[in-house]
Amino acid sequence: MSDKHLRINQAIRSKEVRVIDEKGKQVGIVPTYEALRMAQDRNLDLVEVAPNAQPPVCRIIDFGKFMYERTKKEREAKKGQKAIEVKELRIRPKTNWYHTGFKLKRVREFLKAGNKIRVRVIFRAREITHIAIGREILEKVAVELADAASIEQVPVMDGKSMVMLLAPGPMKGGPEAARAVVKSGRLSSRPPEQSSAAPPPSQSANGAASAGM
Repeated sequence: MSDKHLRINQAIRSKEVRVIDEKGKQVGIVPTYEALRMAQDRNLDLVEVAPNAQPPVCRIIDFGKFMYERTKKEREAKKGQKAIEVKELRIRPKTNWYHTGFKLKRVREFLKAGNKIRVRVIFRAREITHIAIGREILEKVAVELADAASIEQVPVMDGKSMVMLLAPGPMKGGPEAARAVVKSGRLSSRPPEQSSAAPPPSQSANGAASAGM
């Protein structure tokens, strides 16, 4: 039963209830009319908090204050929630590392903001026959960002691209660990059902590309 449908005071139907007083102390099982009298004597409410228990459990509280504080906590919790976005860094095998370095500065900003980063090496035409180059690029990225990002998904083939997923937070073991993970990871194709790391369309590669990555 949700807070909005809690039974209070005369709305409680059970003939007897288990009572917890305003200090959290177990009073025991008493007739409902007696529990109501106890609440009224304290200028508080009798609230049924566990209707399915035998007998139902009721608390003596200030119901208005209880609901206010609960609503306040829920609002604060929502404010604290932040949707994790997946930004995408696209690199071509022939991209000069000097230019990639500028993109990595932007990547660091995204990581600092709590976003995950999908690093995608895009192959064109015959470049797909040189996938070792793609792994080398991803290795360099992982090593360069080891102080700010950890490898959440080792490199996998995704169509004509090689993809690696990074998460915020330094790589345990540092650059050498990042290098070892990329090198030792078994390269395989990613089945469609394993694409959960990808964000919904509103957070996809197009959004990242428009951000200059």
